[in-house]
Amino acid sequence: MTPKKYTKKTAKQLHKIRRKNYFFRRKVILAILIIALIGTGFYLKQSISYYYALYFNKFTHKKLHNSEREAARIQRILANNLDKTYGFDVSHYQNKEDIKWDSLSIGNKTIPLEFVVMRATMGNKSADKHFDEFWEMAKKHDLIRGAYHFYRADEDPVIQANNFLANVKLESGDLPPILDIEKIPKRKTNKKLIEDLKVWCKIVEDAYGEKPIIYTYYHYYKDFLKGEFEGYPLWLANYNDVPSPSPDDQWDFWQFTENGIVHGINAKVDLDIYNGNSWSLKRLTLD
Repeated sequence: MTPKKYTKKTAKQLHKIRRKNYFFRRKVILAILIIALIGTGFYLKQSISYYYALYFNKFTHKKLHNSEREAARIQRILANNLDKTYGFDVSHYQNKEDIKWDSLSIGNKTIPLEFVVMRATMGNKSADKHFDEFWEMAKKHDLIRGAYHFYRADEDPVIQANNFLANVKLESGDLPPILDIEKIPKRKTNKKLIEDLKVWCKIVEDAYGEKPIIYTYYHYYKDFLKGEFEGYPLWLANYNDVPSPSPDDQWDFWQFTENGIVHGINAKVDLDIYNGNSWSLKRLTLD
């Protein structure tokens, strides 16, 4: 077969095409690398922010102390629940300037806080003055958010539910609504209180499509609520020297101290454990 001859013009065109294809392939590879780098950055955003804040964005912390007994109790709880997920509570009792949102950790800075619960409303008409700002700051710093209503036992459950719904706009990724009940009514029977709490829960559940989380103290739950709210996520407060908030009840959250010392907050706060890992906690959030 006679070899194919190329003119100078043809050779120049082939060289131009090859050069063009070479640069195109380089651009494609570069684009893939950039997309992969950006994707990795988003995936590791929370970890990068946490470690940046920990080592470079220094926070001047007030010297907060607990009694030797309380410090030892908290340390035992942390050590026994390293496989679980930690969070904290805030309300207007914490000053806005006392919280550095990108620096939050406990356990000698070794355990990042991954969720925050904040008081939104109280009773028929009241709302927490810091709620809106805290709510936005939590989202900005990729914390799982929860909002709770402080239930006033002698007030109207319908008005209280509407107060919560008017002030709280839960989004995908937020915890279900939370009902905080701690007080015994003065003008109602305990039976009537249970009926009213179920009214509040029904209204809020219909609005969000999820059963509210019930928060209360362990002994309050044992004495008044046990058996009345089956199927509802349970959040128990128990500050005693115990290995879990309840010896015989399933629980989802445990508020284990009101004397939490947090790197990044210049005031003591309530600390909480979610009874599972962070992926399990995300499955509990709203779709």
